[in-house]
Amino acid sequence: MTSPSSSVRAIGRKGIHVTRQFGSAGVMACATASALRRPNEWRREAFVQAKAIGIDSLPLVLFVGALSGSILAQQAGYQFTDLPMWIVGQAVVAGMLTELAPLLSAIIMAGRVGAGIGAELGTMKVTDQIDALRTLGRDPIIELVVPRVVAGAIVMVPIVIFANIIGVLSGWFTSIALLPMTTAEYVRGVQSYNYEPAVIFTLIKAVCFGITITFTGCFVGFHAEGGAAGVGRTARNTVVAIIVALMVLDVVLAPIYKAVS
Repeated sequence: MTSPSSSVRAIGRKGIHVTRQFGSAGVMACATASALRRPNEWRREAFVQAKAIGIDSLPLVLFVGALSGSILAQQAGYQFTDLPMWIVGQAVVAGMLTELAPLLSAIIMAGRVGAGIGAELGTMKVTDQIDALRTLGRDPIIELVVPRVVAGAIVMVPIVIFANIIGVLSGWFTSIALLPMTTAEYVRGVQSYNYEPAVIFTLIKAVCFGITITFTGCFVGFHAEGGAAGVGRTARNTVVAIIVALMVLDVVLAPIYKAVS
């Protein structure tokens, strides 16, 4: 039977480990921010990473965005039976702009991009390639982290914009196909929504989520250990860490919408 003192020591060790991880993340974040002042050293690689992160992920994000808009339109139409049908258009725009488009796009990117970054950098870590960069006098933060973080912050903006557009269009198609409403009613609902604050909010989320996905992937990858099995754990841990970070960040960013509106 585990003694109370053993449980307390285990909790203490876990707390110390988590504190050290946050400290390491803070140090890496500061180093990344400092390296942004030297764009000539990471600009070219940032373009390469932007293509890998954004263009290659766009079809899957658009597919999920279309499904989200369709589901949102159906659920709004089935729930708001006692309200005018143009409310469906308003609900679709509100849901896509403030929550579904940025968050679901980020989750898709976490699974596709975040895991890839974690596994790639984890492989470099366990095969001593990162240490080799340091030996050659090259900064791994500038070489590996900054281009991915910058690319993630930039690319997530158009990705979320396209997800919003395809979601609203999908909601329109679903509404006129499956619900007793017309295009004019749907457009009225879209136009009646005060979408300017929501647009600002969704763009803020896009940038923050893009940074979170890529930075977390880099951080977990840099701390990989244990050979091939360790790389597998790194990919898994990266996705879990990114999704948890996204949900926490989503809660933290929520008051911003009230501020901008």
